[in-house]
Amino acid sequence: MYSISPIGYIESPYKEKFAVPRQPSLVSTATSRVRLAGEANCPESLRGIEQFSHIWLLFLFDQNLEQGWKPTVRPPRLGGNERIGVFASRATFRPNGIGMSAVEVKGVTKQGDQMYLELGNVDLVDGTPIVDIKPYIPYSDAIDDAKGGYAEEEPTTSEVIFSVQPRSLLLDRPNGDTEKEVISQVLAQDPRPAYKKNKLDLKEYAVNLFDMNVKFTVTDNLVTVTAIESF
Repeated sequence: MYSISPIGYIESPYKEKFAVPRQPSLVSTATSRVRLAGEANCPESLRGIEQFSHIWLLFLFDQNLEQGWKPTVRPPRLGGNERIGVFASRATFRPNGIGMSAVEVKGVTKQGDQMYLELGNVDLVDGTPIVDIKPYIPYSDAIDDAKGGYAEEEPTTSEVIFSVQPRSLLLDRPNGDTEKEVISQVLAQDPRPAYKKNKLDLKEYAVNLFDMNVKFTVTDNLVTVTAIESF
């Protein structure tokens, strides 16, 4: 029997699983950080990490662990209809609930006794447990002739527009310009279930980003932010 203890926790704009980008690079404007915990929360554990531009984060899909897993899954990139093996996917429901992401290193900061690893965007819900951090090594980790299977190309994106109320609210916020860009990049991925795409959908959706509840609709290839409510 083995046990794994988190060495830290992610702090990100994503307050729920819905609308989390499927890859960190898809929302380039957002930033995040790891709040180190326990014995890992010391300057020595991060010594030398700033010489690397990127790292691998290993984490737990903690919100999915109790629901178990199945040998086959339906990837959104295949329209949510075709089944493939779980190990031929990056599905979040996995035998041991472990995920990994390559993310940009922005620096190391300290607040009192608390150490933080500052990062670019991540594809992780706020509070996700981090179980390990490893440097990204370009000569070995970047494989020029690698094949991407059914995910060979980046997903197509939708146009995002803002109604009057959300535009006004964001104008009044100190970081409103950056938050607007993050919202745009998140919603451009069309986070709805795969089976909803290319069909008439009159539903208004909502997602929690930063300290805001962002409401939106999707018509054809156009996402409209209809309203934003601050928590």
